[in-house]
Amino acid sequence: MPMNETPRPDYPRPQFERAEWLNLNGEWEFEFDDHRLGDKEEWFLQHDFTRKIQVPFAYQSKLSGIGERAFHDQVWYRREVTLPAGFSGKRVLLHFGAVDYRAWVWVNGRLAAFHEGGHTPFSAEITGLVRDGSNSIVVKAADFSKDLSIPRGKQYWQEKSAAIWYTGTTGIWQTVWLEALPDIYLHKVKYTPYIDSNEIQIRAFFEGDLAGHDVYLKTEISFRGEPVAEESRRIRQREALYRIGLTDFNDHGAGRWWSPERPNLYDVKYTLLVDGRETDTVNSYFGMRKISVEDGRVCLNNRPYFMKLILDQGYFPDGNLTPPSDEAVKKDVELTKAMGFNGARKHQKVEDPRYLYWCDKLGLLVWGEMANAQAFTGEYVGRFTREWQEVIERDYNHPAIVAWVPINESWGVNQLFVDEAQRQHTLTMYHLTKSLDSTRLVISNDGWEHTKSDLCTIHDYESRREVLERRYETVDKAVGARPANRSIYVPGFAYAGEPVLVTEYGGISFKKSEWEGWGYSQARDDRDFLERYLAVTHPLLFSPAVQGFCYTQLTDVEQEINGLLTYDRQPKVPLEAIRQINSGKRPEALEQS
Repeated sequence: MPMNETPRPDYPRPQFERAEWLNLNGEWEFEFDDHRLGDKEEWFLQHDFTRKIQVPFAYQSKLSGIGERAFHDQVWYRREVTLPAGFSGKRVLLHFGAVDYRAWVWVNGRLAAFHEGGHTPFSAEITGLVRDGSNSIVVKAADFSKDLSIPRGKQYWQEKSAAIWYTGTTGIWQTVWLEALPDIYLHKVKYTPYIDSNEIQIRAFFEGDLAGHDVYLKTEISFRGEPVAEESRRIRQREALYRIGLTDFNDHGAGRWWSPERPNLYDVKYTLLVDGRETDTVNSYFGMRKISVEDGRVCLNNRPYFMKLILDQGYFPDGNLTPPSDEAVKKDVELTKAMGFNGARKHQKVEDPRYLYWCDKLGLLVWGEMANAQAFTGEYVGRFTREWQEVIERDYNHPAIVAWVPINESWGVNQLFVDEAQRQHTLTMYHLTKSLDSTRLVISNDGWEHTKSDLCTIHDYESRREVLERRYETVDKAVGARPANRSIYVPGFAYAGEPVLVTEYGGISFKKSEWEGWGYSQARDDRDFLERYLAVTHPLLFSPAVQGFCYTQLTDVEQEINGLLTYDRQPKVPLEAIRQINSGKRPEALEQS
C-alpha cells in the first residue's frame, strides 16, 4: 500500500503488511487465578470463565471493562475463533504484540507457545493445531508485581500509584491477531540506508522448504507512486542480502532524505514467486536517513541538527499503557510537532508499532528506550538482555528511531558508581546494542553515571534561568556539574568530546484540570507557566555547549501534573506559544498585557 494511503488503523504491523489476517482484539473470556489452580485443573482444556475482558486492554484499565487496581499476578483468557475462508490450505500464525510478563498459549488444548518479556512480540505457527469450525485459544499470563528484578518501566510495585510510579499492567496489552501464509513465505526484512552512496541495503529472510523449488523475490520500490527501482533475484537460501541503488536520489530542493521536516518514505512491494506462481505479497516502506556524530556534533543526514525532544511516557487515562485508538496515537505525534518539538524520548516504555509508524509518516525523531528494572541480579541480567535484543529486532527498520537507551538514571544498576559488575553491565548493553545496530546512537545510562555512550546526556531540573545559563555556558562546566548530586561519569570513565544534551529538564507542574498532582516546580497561571518554560528552555537552546534537550513532559500522567498537555491531551497553554519559545522567541502571549 503506498504511503500516501493510510493502512487500516487496526493493522498491528504497518511496516510489513499482508492482506490475509484476522484481528482477535475484542471480548475474551477472563479469569483471575490468585490461587494458582489453572494448571492443576487444566483450564486450557475446560473451565467456566466468570468474567469478560476487552483485549488488548489490561484488566487494570477502564477500557478493559474491569478496571481493578489490585494485584492479580496470574490471569487466564479464552476465545473461540473460526478461521476465515481465505485461511484454508495455508499456514496459520498466531501473533501477540505484547503480554506482560510471561505467557503460555494453548490452541485446542495443545501448548503452542511460551514467551517471557512484557514489552516484545511473539508468534506461533498453529497450522497443525487448528481445525475447521470453532477453535479455542487460551492464554495464561503470569506477572510478578513486586519483583524488582523484572523489567517493568514505570509500573509500581505497590497497588496505589505514587511519586513517579504508575498503575501496573498484567497480561495482554497489545494486539492479538492471526495471519495466513503460504508454505514458503517472506518472514521479515531489515533495511539499512546508505545515503552517502544512495543505496538501500535489504536483508530478506524466508521460511519454508526451498529445496526443489524455483524461488524468486521481486522487489519494487516507488516514491509517491512513481517507480524508482525494480529487481528480481533467485532465492536459494533462507537469507538474502542485497543493495539497490536509488538513482533518483538527491538532497537538493525536493530531496528525498527522511527528516522531521521532510518525512519522505519509499514504498516497497515484495512479491514471492515459487515455481512461477505468485505466492506471497508484502507491502512495506523505508526512509533514507543517517544519524551520526561528526567532529563532536550531532548530525542528521550529514548536517548538524539540534534535537528538541519531549519526554513521552505513553500512558492514557482509560487505557494505561494501551492507547484507546489509532487516532489517539496519531494525535500525540501531531500535538508534539505542533509545539515545535522535532522528537520524543519514549520514556520507560517500548511503544506500540503504530506509534512508530506515525512518527515515520509524520516526521518525529524517536529515542527508543527499554523499560527498566529496579534491582540488579543475575536473573535480571539475563531477562533484560534477552528482551532488549527483541526490542531492537522489532524496531530496527523505523527511520524515526535515531537513538537507543537501554538504561535510564542507573535504574536496576543503582550501585553503578561503586560496583564493577554493574559498570560492566552498562558497557555490555552499549556494545551489545552496537553489535546489533551500528547505525544509531547509543546511550548506556541516560542522565548521569555514564560509562561508554555516544552522547553525554544530563538530567537537570533546575528552575532558575541564571543558574542554567552559568551551568551550560561551556562544555567543561556542563560536564563538571552535579545537577542531581550525581557525577556525569563513573570512576574509570571520563568525558571524551561527546555531544552534550540535557535529556530531562523542566517538569513544571501546572494544574489545569480536576487532576491533583505534583511537578518539579509550580506555575500559578498561564503567564507564569510560559515565563517558567521560557526560563528553563532558552538557556539550553542558546547554550554554545548544548546540542539538544528533552522537556519533561508531554502530558500529565496519573499523579504527575507536569505535562504541557493534560492527561486527556488538552493543551494547558496555546500550542503556538510553546512553539515560539522552542524556536527561540518570546511568545506573543507574554507580550500582551
